[in-house]
Amino acid sequence: MNNNNAQVGKVAPDFEATAVFEEEFGKVRLSDYRKKKYVILFFYPLDFTFVCPTEITSFSDRFYEFSSLDTEILGVSVDSKYSHLTWLQTERDEGGLGLLTYPLVSDLDKEISNAYNILIDSGVALRGLFIIDKEGIIQYSTINNLSFGRSVDETLRILQAIQHVTENPDEACPVDWNPGDVTIYN
Repeated sequence: MNNNNAQVGKVAPDFEATAVFEEEFGKVRLSDYRKKKYVILFFYPLDFTFVCPTEITSFSDRFYEFSSLDTEILGVSVDSKYSHLTWLQTERDEGGLGLLTYPLVSDLDKEISNAYNILIDSGVALRGLFIIDKEGIIQYSTINNLSFGRSVDETLRILQAIQHVTENPDEACPVDWNPGDVTIYN
C-alpha cells in the first residue's frame, strides 16, 4: 500500500465507482466535481452497523447546509451496491437509512479505501473524512477508529474555514473560528 496517496495539500486520488442515489445505480467520478464543487468524502466501515447510520443520516439531514456552500457529500464503504440499496430502502426506525440526499459509493474491490490509506487488516475502512477543494486538493483529513463517530458540526466549521481562507488568502482562521469571527492576518 502506498502511504503517500491521500495527503493534505496533494491532489485527491481520483476514482470511478458505482453509487446508489435515489434508489438508482449510477457512476460517480471524483474528478467530475473538480472546478465545480468542494467534496466531503467520508468512509464508514459497513452497512447495517450501529454507529454508521448515525453519521450517514446526520450528514443527510444537514445536506442543504453543505449544498449551500457549493459542496457535495459522498459516503463510501466496502459494501456492494445491492447492500447500499437494501439499507436505503429500509426505514430509519427499522435499522435502515431511508432515502438520503447524497450518493453512497460502493468500494467492493477496496481500491478507493486503499488509495485513501484507511483500509484495515479486517478488510473494512476506518472512519476517514476528507475535504477536497474545487481544484481537487485535499485540504483536510481526519481518521477515526471504528467505535466512535465524527462531528457534522465540526466538518461544516472546517469547510467554512477552508472556504474563507481560499477567498481571503491573506487571512488565517484561529482555533475554534466560526464565520463572522476575527481572523489573523498573514
